[in-house]
Amino acid sequence: MQVSKKRISKTLLSTAVCVTSLSAGAYQDALFSLQNRWENTVTQMPANQREDALQALAGEAEALAGQHADEADVLVWQGIVLAAYARERGGLGALGDAKAARNVLERAITIDPEGLQGSAYVTLGALYDRVPGGLIGFGDSDRAEQMFQRALEIRPAGVDVNYYYAAFLAEEGNTQAAREHAQRALEGDVRQGREASDAALRQDAQQLLDQLSS
Repeated sequence: MQVSKKRISKTLLSTAVCVTSLSAGAYQDALFSLQNRWENTVTQMPANQREDALQALAGEAEALAGQHADEADVLVWQGIVLAAYARERGGLGALGDAKAARNVLERAITIDPEGLQGSAYVTLGALYDRVPGGLIGFGDSDRAEQMFQRALEIRPAGVDVNYYYAAFLAEEGNTQAAREHAQRALEGDVRQGREASDAALRQDAQQLLDQLSS
């Protein structure tokens, strides 16, 4: 029995599509697991265990990004994990991780400027705000402002962007605007799958609002 070349080609194409779908599903499952464990680490884990846990997650995120270097959501999550690890480590030793977070987040933006609803811009804004500037680091308040503004354009009611922007504005001495964005964080839209971290940020926003009002 002879099988036509056209039929063989269709069979190969169908198999390729199936393999691609499975590959995409596999990375999404791995990313979902990474996201959930990050959420648990930053909101539930005792402080003395978080650094080691985030270091392990950073290694997983790096491996996943190595396999899916063109997936913006993978890179955004790698940046989020690295930024959290740098924040947990603190000090000059964390600068390398902060720079790595910045680099992967900027690469994610070139792939998808609105990936994960602007989460890359939120994390970049926090990094530019909190990392030292000058010869030591890359901190830059103007760049932080630009990143937060871009995130607000994409997701103006986000709990995270409004809280981090409020904290930035408070540090800059813009108390009135800081109060406004802290209030927006309290009233903001909670992200699916990020309920615990958004709840924690709302608590932080309330504390900031109380400080600014005292």
